[in-house]
Amino acid sequence: MGFVSLHSQDNKPEECSVCFNDYDDNQLRPRTLPCGHTFCSQCIDNAIKNGQLTCPSCRAEHVATAATQFPISYAVEAFVRKLKNIQLTTEEVVPAKSSEGPARGISKKLRSLVQEQKSIISSLITSCEEVLSQLGEYRGELGDWKTHHLQLQDRLYALVEQNKSAMKLLELEDTSVVDMTTQGEEGKTQLQAMLGSLDTVNTAQEVDTTIGTADECSMKIEDWLQKCQELFPNVKTVHTSVKVQETIREALEITTTETGATADPVHLGDSASSIMDKVQEITLEIPQKQLTVEDLRRMREPVKRLVEAGRVLAVQEDQDGPRSARITLQDGQLYLHPLLRQPTPADAHALQESEVVGVLEPSCTLAFLDLWWAGSTRGRVTIQLTPDTPRARQFVLLCTGQRGHTYRNTKLLWVWDKGQPGECVVGGDYESNDGMGGAPLLPDLQRQYRRSGRAGAVLCCDDPGGPRSAQFTIATRDRQDGRQWLNVFGDVVSGLDVVRAAVNHSDITEVTVVDCGVVLPL
Repeated sequence: MGFVSLHSQDNKPEECSVCFNDYDDNQLRPRTLPCGHTFCSQCIDNAIKNGQLTCPSCRAEHVATAATQFPISYAVEAFVRKLKNIQLTTEEVVPAKSSEGPARGISKKLRSLVQEQKSIISSLITSCEEVLSQLGEYRGELGDWKTHHLQLQDRLYALVEQNKSAMKLLELEDTSVVDMTTQGEEGKTQLQAMLGSLDTVNTAQEVDTTIGTADECSMKIEDWLQKCQELFPNVKTVHTSVKVQETIREALEITTTETGATADPVHLGDSASSIMDKVQEITLEIPQKQLTVEDLRRMREPVKRLVEAGRVLAVQEDQDGPRSARITLQDGQLYLHPLLRQPTPADAHALQESEVVGVLEPSCTLAFLDLWWAGSTRGRVTIQLTPDTPRARQFVLLCTGQRGHTYRNTKLLWVWDKGQPGECVVGGDYESNDGMGGAPLLPDLQRQYRRSGRAGAVLCCDDPGGPRSAQFTIATRDRQDGRQWLNVFGDVVSGLDVVRAAVNHSDITEVTVVDCGVVLPL
């Protein structure tokens, strides 16, 4: 439902012409649409449907997601306050209490108006502080860009110097070529003269003299030919010239492309709610703008929209080609899924897998396994890994697929002591999926690990280096025999109920790890 009706033209200016309520400084603050008509915030919010708002006065269409994107009509608020002041001048005056300060002899409504004004001012102070903080951050961004421009300028100067050096080498080479060309032309002329002289010799002495002179000229030319072969081309000169030309040409082509790409102004969406959100929205719309891991960690609104649309991926190249991993946002948590050979959307922003994994905190790495079986709803199990241990690092490798293998699509294998104290479930055979495989990915898993007898402990079910040492065990019930499990490298921090439900399923081998990965810190 949109706006229902309007007041007649003689409506009260202090009232919203849709709900007929007086404007206030909360839900009913007056806001002005781009077409110039004013309504209360609540009615505007109620009328926004599918990102569109129709003005009830002129039926103009506006793109809108929330009333807050339209400016508050301070003129209307001032007019309403003035009307209230006029009304209050005739009301009964109530003496102020001594504890209420100097504002003595004002009515209750005037006192309420003072409090309202204080509330408005406090709200504006908060808004000022927020914008000042944004401006400070924006100035820091501008400073970074200025630094980058200076660095680029230095590199451009370096290119200019390289170009000058290449030109100097070419000039020296050209001078050498001119000198050798002059020598060659002179030698050729002498040889032609000797050829003519040999046609005119008449005596033995002339023959002897002419042949001697001709031999001398021939030796000079042969020496000249040898020098030309040795001197030209000068490898350093040619190589330097070609490389410098190529480097400068590429730089100019990139500059031309990027300049052309920014010629048209970028349209800012209505949801850009802060200065830095708008900055990021502009930069992400520029073709070939590289999204960074820091952008991901800041998770401003434009990047959040990209992640939610599935347009941010982590990528890794190996001998078999490229692989990519989804990055998703769920309940305020950022998740990195395993690397797979899958098509990459043309409009996706790609980050290097190594850079994304590099933000993981060794002291609090969280991994996850998604379990599913027929008739169930997918459930997520989150595991806190013991800091900086080989088995924990191996678990991360198998959750992210960095070494090619992953726990994704592996089955749970069997349950120990089902229904009894010390109950636990085994999984993680990424090789044969029958409990006989799961070789280690790291060469040395030996380390002093924790012990635990509590439910939620995650441990290895094979000796370090054994053929199944990549398999894992999750305890679902506490031990009560006074003993403890060895080689504990993690603890379930959420989703233990999911594991227990899987254990109670009639056939544990029907339970599958349908997805896995790690939690990325924000």
